[in-house]
Formats: sequence, C-alpha cells, structure tokens
Amino acid sequence: MAEFRNSVPDNWFVDPVQLGIPGVRDHDDGALAWQADALCSQTDPEAFFPEKGGSTREAKKICQQCEVSSECLEYALSNDERFGIWGGLSERERRRLRRRA
Repeated sequence: MAEFRNSVPDNWFVDPVQLGIPGVRDHDDGALAWQADALCSQTDPEAFFPEKGGSTREAKKICQQCEVSSECLEYALSNDERFGIWGGLSERERRRLRRRA
C-alpha cells in the first residue's frame, strides 16, 4: 500500500518570471496569467498545502491581501482542486461552497 504524502504538487502555479513582471500584464495573457500577481507565488508554498490537521491561518491571511484571490478561487472551483488553500478557502470550504451553488 502506498503511503499518503501531503506534498506540494509540482505544477501548482505558473512561474511568474515566465509571465513577465508581476502587476504588469494584459488581461488576455492567458488563462493562468493571474498567477503572476498572486502573493502566494512570492511566499513559501508549504503554507498553502499544510499537513492534515495543520493550520491554514498563514495562507488565508496572505489570500486576504491578494488582489487575484477571486481568480484563484474561480480556478480552484473550475478545476476541482482537492488540496491546498486556493482563493482563501480550504478544500473543505470549497466543497461546501460547491454544494450551496
């Protein structure tokens, strides 16, 4: 039986350097261009993928200040992201949001 490991996925964000200077982008740069402006791309990704039962407080605090958190949440809901904090919500919170919709 494979052991469950809660780790950060390798492809959880697009490298902002590939997208250009954060904060300076056209809105037609692509579906994931918003990630260049995401505050999480400038911080420790481990905070956004805490161990089971770990605190989500630090990640959510960063999300509250992020100007692209709505795009992030929309992405997570559209792509059924099952791990991590996206748009300021945990997987459980996103699941509840989907049920209410």
